[in-house]
Amino acid sequence: MSEHSREIEDDTGTYRSGLPGWLGTVDEWIARGEAIMLAAGVLLMAINTCVGVVARFVFGEGLFFSGEINRILIIFITFAGIGYAARHGRHIRMSALYDAFPAKVRKVLMIIIALFTSTVMFFLCYHAYGYIETLYGRGRILPALGVEIWWIYIWAPVGFAITGIQYLLTAVKNITGGPVYLSTQVVDGYADTDTDTDTDTDTDTQV
Repeated sequence: MSEHSREIEDDTGTYRSGLPGWLGTVDEWIARGEAIMLAAGVLLMAINTCVGVVARFVFGEGLFFSGEINRILIIFITFAGIGYAARHGRHIRMSALYDAFPAKVRKVLMIIIALFTSTVMFFLCYHAYGYIETLYGRGRILPALGVEIWWIYIWAPVGFAITGIQYLLTAVKNITGGPVYLSTQVVDGYADTDTDTDTDTDTDTQV
């Protein structure tokens, strides 16, 4: 959790949407899907890399398709991760001027920022879909796996669409009232830190 935000979770640490009704249900289902996709992608990449290293040392030659699998998984994780980062308020923000405004102004700005970012994400989703159509028409394939290349980029429009939905839900969350939200579950603000206290405690323990 960033020191610039506070994330709201239930007692079990499970993500719970702050949106009402069916919007909250959609938000939670997307969150579960993102978590499964990211966990599966990272695990498969680790397994593929380890198997490739073992094969190289044992048999003197790595798996000929290992590089292409990792390429697929990197694209998969990247575009699954942008929606996850938006959901948890992890995208980099330039907030020097933003932080100087009072809460009401920051709420209006956050609504505008979320709606604009959502529009950009849907715009990129549209063009990513067009790019996939172009690849499909060319019929190019991966040399080792023999899979058509357009398949590995299908996660680009999916990731942009999920991120666009997330920013749209963030705008809705801010419109409905309450504090300023960076996402549907992350409140804008600065968490309290006890750095000085912790340092003193550590020093006393060492003495």
